[in-house]
Amino acid sequence: MTAQIIDGKAIAAAIRQQLKQKVAARIEQGLRAPGLAVILVGSNPASQVYVRSKRKACEEIGFISSSFDLPIDTSEAELLALIDECNHDDSIDGILVQLPLPSHIEDAKVIEKIRPDKDVDGFHPYNIGRLAQKTPVLRPCTPKGVITLLNSTGVDLHGLDALVVGASNIVGRPMGLELLLAGCTTTVCHRFTQNLETKVRNADLVVAAVGRPGFIKGEWIKPGAIVIDVGINRLDDGSLVGDVEFDLAAEHASHITPVPGGVGPMTIASLLENTLYAAEQYHDKLPHA
Repeated sequence: MTAQIIDGKAIAAAIRQQLKQKVAARIEQGLRAPGLAVILVGSNPASQVYVRSKRKACEEIGFISSSFDLPIDTSEAELLALIDECNHDDSIDGILVQLPLPSHIEDAKVIEKIRPDKDVDGFHPYNIGRLAQKTPVLRPCTPKGVITLLNSTGVDLHGLDALVVGASNIVGRPMGLELLLAGCTTTVCHRFTQNLETKVRNADLVVAAVGRPGFIKGEWIKPGAIVIDVGINRLDDGSLVGDVEFDLAAEHASHITPVPGGVGPMTIASLLENTLYAAEQYHDKLPHA
């Protein structure tokens, strides 16, 4: 068996094209272009790359992108004040604060400062709570993108035994909620999990999100399983690899995402979808819109 590659790059490009058409239609109707504020604190190289990609994607589809690049010694109070300004700016539909933040700033405090209707990352407790209660609105971007990729395969997810490896607030935990909502029987693994190999071998669907190259051995993959590799790890030679041993896993799986070109582009596409959703569902209805 050779797995079918799930081409996240192509799927994301199609989504961006649809969004571009929707933005053009909005402007024709006399509505404003959606606005996204992207806030970067410090000069983490990986964060700078992500932020550049997000800003470029905004411009490509006709969003208004507001950039706030703050020095690493920005205080927590200063960052919270900026978020508050963006909360009250009617031209901004979404606020994205690039994580990780410097150690002197508390992530949770920053996430909770963003107004839930502008939380296009989907991390605010309100939006996570809506997802947990099966009534999602703004959904965490990477898990949302993974569901889009899974739906593109045409496989019925109902009743599948799904395994999420990694339990972060950004990917693993909300991914578990998304898979439950999709009808899977879902297990979320973490650093205290025992018998991981056995769990992987029994899973119909594996989502790997641990940030360790080759952590999931290809031979563990059940014949015919779907493999979604969220990990993106740079090796000493500069190459990018996922959390799954790709070549061997692809011999067992029915569908698999590559790294790069799988989940990564979908995260940004989902962010853009969330920003348009916020504009349409929340802010167009306001008297000033």
